[in-house]
Amino acid sequence: MPDRRAFRVLLIGASGVFGSRLAERLVVEPDVALTLAGRRQGPLEAVREAIGGGAVRCLDRDRIEPRDLAGYDLVIDAAGPFQASGTRLVEAAIAARVDYCDLADGRDWVCGFAERFDPAAKAAGVSLITGASSIPALSHAAIDQLVAGWRAIDSIRIGIFPGNRAPRGRAVVEAILSYAGKPVTVWKDGAWRQQWGWGGLKRVHAGPAGRRWASVCDTPEQLLLIERYRPRRSAEFHAGMELSLLHLGLSALSLPVRWGWIGSLRPRAGPLLSLAQWLIPFGSDRGAMLVAVDGVDGAGQAVKATWRLNADANRGPYVPVLAAVALVRQRRDGAAVEAGARTASGLVTLADFAADFADLHIASVTTMEPVNHSEHYGSVAFSGHAAEST
Repeated sequence: MPDRRAFRVLLIGASGVFGSRLAERLVVEPDVALTLAGRRQGPLEAVREAIGGGAVRCLDRDRIEPRDLAGYDLVIDAAGPFQASGTRLVEAAIAARVDYCDLADGRDWVCGFAERFDPAAKAAGVSLITGASSIPALSHAAIDQLVAGWRAIDSIRIGIFPGNRAPRGRAVVEAILSYAGKPVTVWKDGAWRQQWGWGGLKRVHAGPAGRRWASVCDTPEQLLLIERYRPRRSAEFHAGMELSLLHLGLSALSLPVRWGWIGSLRPRAGPLLSLAQWLIPFGSDRGAMLVAVDGVDGAGQAVKATWRLNADANRGPYVPVLAAVALVRQRRDGAAVEAGARTASGLVTLADFAADFADLHIASVTTMEPVNHSEHYGSVAFSGHAAEST
């Protein structure tokens, strides 16, 4: 029997913090032919040498043409930032009839993706997927497992807390600065309310990663959690930096934006990234992701379910790329693909991440316990003791 044809993947942004880690995972996948793409040849060649394979092409996603995508089965956009992303790459994929997915976390981009691109994608017979990353792909996979069989969901809380020594790229910094100090609409206490980006300071216990500051972020989750799970009380997403100097400093720097003195901190991305890079030796290499859900289980009991991921030794930056790896495997192995544009919610399960978590020595823990209504997010929201499993 002849060998099956390799599944051909074009990875845009392959030299970035997340793109290079996605490349590292994909280059060793059987029957996957990987092409590393980006704007500069030198960094791409460095990634190819580091991972031991892959072709290299210089391509700019904002100038790409449909002919540039000819011959590929899937194009993955890992370039970012997606808070102000252009549409040229998606339009080129549709015109070339090549499937597409991205690692986007921009609220407007992800939440408006289906409405913007679904008709054209269906007409072209291609699949377009957005949000193949920690949110919403992994976060919703965790929630789906936690609430299986439940009668109702009251609240959902998600937090992401990277270690200070984790590498960071300009795209990530620009994404955070794009909403710092600006109004963010969140579902809280049963109603839509406005909070300030990188405001709402809390302290959260993140397991082995220790106690971390947490602030409000503008992500797709604020809308997608409501659409998918219908929580009756709240749906919250927070993130935090390990060093108080960086976390609280950004909160203070966001005040002029909040007061209307300046429009955005995003133009300050360069110097702020330099400061963050200078502080890399401080802090730790331990990161965490936390998901907690309160609700009513199948027996009618009020419960809280918690899923916690902990990654040390700077393995945290691999987590946002593992959903894309899972989707590539599905496609390579012949899974049915529906034409249209959609988010990655529900397309992967926690089982799809298990092999990669084990290979990367990333630990996850699930707990289930009766609800104590006196608990609050800032103190023990993600702690749990009963029915613990790994």
